[in-house]
Amino acid sequence: MRSFDHITDLQALVGETIGVSEWITVTQERIQLFADATGDHQWIHLDAERAAKGPFGTTIAHGFLTLSLLPEMGASAFKVLDTRMGVNYGLGKVRFPAPVPSGSRLRGHFKLTGFEPLEGGAQITCEVTMEREGSDKPVCVAQSIARRYA
Repeated sequence: MRSFDHITDLQALVGETIGVSEWITVTQERIQLFADATGDHQWIHLDAERAAKGPFGTTIAHGFLTLSLLPEMGASAFKVLDTRMGVNYGLGKVRFPAPVPSGSRLRGHFKLTGFEPLEGGAQITCEVTMEREGSDKPVCVAQSIARRYA
């Protein structure tokens, strides 16, 4: 994990990768819990027998489950010591170039693309590229916008 003393330390790093997360395993249990929480019970996510005959040969994670891993990834990628809280402000472009088969390990690369000072903090924008272990293609690329306050 990369650590920064002050939120203002990030301003000079626009255009650079400011952190890479730990690996997260996307288990079938996690996929099931996400399906139950969201009501999205499509067979490609939950029915192993049917999914084995489908286009990916196994069950896959929901795209929104993959996207929802952003906070967990961010928490292990970098920290800013003088901020007491952060809030999600929104997302820009989000794409899912490749599927996430059950059992996959993912991690996120956080490239700082914007820094905007705010009263008491800053708005930071990161391009997050989620990679799947063993795959050449990312599983998610998203522009994440967060506000952090000192």
